[in-house]
Amino acid sequence: MKTSTIDLLVDLINRDSVTPEDKGCQERLADELQEVGFKPEWMPFEEVKNLWLRKGTEAPLVVFAGHTDVVPTGPIERWETPPFTATIRDGKLYGRGAADMKAGVAAFTIACREFVEENPNHKGSIALLITADEEGPSINGTVKVCDTLKARNEQLDYCIVGEPTSSQVFGDTIKNGRRGSLTGTLTVKGKQGHVAYPEKVRNPIHLSAAAMAELVATEWDRGNEYFPATTFQISNYHSGTGATNVVPGAAKIVFNFRFSTASTPEGLKEKVHAILDKHGVDYDLEWVLGGEPFLTESGPLTTIVQEAILAETGIKAELSTTGGTSDGRFIAKICPQILEFGPINASIHQVNEHVDVNDIETLKNIYKRALKALLT
Repeated sequence: MKTSTIDLLVDLINRDSVTPEDKGCQERLADELQEVGFKPEWMPFEEVKNLWLRKGTEAPLVVFAGHTDVVPTGPIERWETPPFTATIRDGKLYGRGAADMKAGVAAFTIACREFVEENPNHKGSIALLITADEEGPSINGTVKVCDTLKARNEQLDYCIVGEPTSSQVFGDTIKNGRRGSLTGTLTVKGKQGHVAYPEKVRNPIHLSAAAMAELVATEWDRGNEYFPATTFQISNYHSGTGATNVVPGAAKIVFNFRFSTASTPEGLKEKVHAILDKHGVDYDLEWVLGGEPFLTESGPLTTIVQEAILAETGIKAELSTTGGTSDGRFIAKICPQILEFGPINASIHQVNEHVDVNDIETLKNIYKRALKALLT
């Protein structure tokens, strides 16, 4: 099976664009779409390459967003074929980034090209927002492009992010929002000493135990129609000197909230401090807000993409807000309707990452149907 979408995807996979490298992927996309009237604008920030590729100046503006960077391969010897040599085997296309998310990028690029060729007088405008900083720290990529677009009053009306959202079968899941992420690094202060003289020490592990138990047991919210309840998880707990007869002088605990629109970062912080203070813990606490939650309620964009998926696959996609964060959290601040849809995510970030060959062209057709519904 040979199509323009597969050809482009193979070319992208063959470029070892481990974050924050791009290795010419964005130039390849620009070359593909300049021929049909798209104008590239390069937005580099420090070491990160970003591309804003737009055709038209009128509203509405439909944006496809994605990233060309990929995670490292892991142990090369565990790959059945070289990770940066796209290989088709048993109906699947293998390579690092095949699912996350070069298939989505290739599919919406060709969808845009074919749509413009078939509808040269379409209404509105189309743009691609491409970064090489999604799999990295995400500080010089989409967030800064969005800041630039906002500063010059460019209005985004609809955005589809090509992240791999399908779960069990291709087309079963659309992400119409994502939970926020809030991380706390808690240092509990104690007093180091010999375990045989407990009257002379203050054990930070003991001192924090009741407070941590309450934090783990707390119901932060009950979620809402679109989001599950907010969760609290301890990811790291470090203490001790390595000796069996020494009470440590401090304990460091790292925890994370994945929170819904039913909570706010400020509200979660206040509750945590209140619990720690109630238990008399002597502590320092540093916070990092990884991203706020965003949500596109059922409406024009979700309906259009659901109908496109149904027409191409016979599957009615479910709306979901589960999973980790994505660059959608930045775009949501300047775009009223945004969702994510792409291939099956079962193999992402794993060795032998792959997509089903038959899904690649279908994905392109779904994106093209969405464009037709929005711009004709």
